[in-house]
Amino acid sequence: MTSLVARQLGIEPFVGNVPTELRANWTEEDVQAVIRAAYRQVFGNDHLMQSERLTSAESLLRQGDIRVRDFVRLLAQSELYRQKFFYSTPQVRFIELNYKHLLGRAPYDEAEIAYHVDLYTQKGYEAEINSYLDSPEYQTNFGEAIVPYYRGFATQQGQKTVGFSRMFQVYRGYANSDRAQGKNKSAWLTQDLARNQATPIQTASFGRGLAGAAGDDRGQLYRVRFTQANRGRAPQIRRSVSACLVTYDQLSPTLQRLNQRGSKVVSLTIA
Repeated sequence: MTSLVARQLGIEPFVGNVPTELRANWTEEDVQAVIRAAYRQVFGNDHLMQSERLTSAESLLRQGDIRVRDFVRLLAQSELYRQKFFYSTPQVRFIELNYKHLLGRAPYDEAEIAYHVDLYTQKGYEAEINSYLDSPEYQTNFGEAIVPYYRGFATQQGQKTVGFSRMFQVYRGYANSDRAQGKNKSAWLTQDLARNQATPIQTASFGRGLAGAAGDDRGQLYRVRFTQANRGRAPQIRRSVSACLVTYDQLSPTLQRLNQRGSKVVSLTIA
């Protein structure tokens, strides 16, 4: 994705970033970077006072008694996380945020929401949090040593097409906090999930939509803009952006084909 397009979409800070990982033989600087990244991700970029930091969890990580996944678990299981995102937040919104904070994506469909509502009802808060961190999806993408990050912006294997546009709805800019969003008291995706409808892409930097696909209009044409995969050995300084028009029924196969080729989707709009 070009820097200009990424800037227009409001996701430039995430393009090309290397995931924050605590590797073997780490230094104090490395563990500090992991701690900062984990706080930012798990608490939705909310500002934390020094007195709010979980110093005991930080100490366990620094001493090597726990791995990064355990540290993320302690943050999400903490009373501080409950105060910020659980006690005064509707349950569906809380689940949306858990997907965003812990898996780096938005919920795909209503079935995912229903599963977590039932899980919390049957087994409680800790089981709800653990379900994300102990999932095969978490292990595949982050393992034991990588801090979760927003991966929903990229087309990738195992991610549903609709996840790309839904992620833009729950992401409202690099400098934005999840507790500062105007709709924090209600879920963002309820109507789209209930209708099984694709979510319009919203550019966080300008606050306007890119006219995402409407799932109930199968006769509509859609314009898919994408960057070509770099197949050469030499580094490609500038990638050209191509576009194609497809019907609703062709949309999913087209995005899957682009993903297999290594191309990156830049935008999805109604033609």
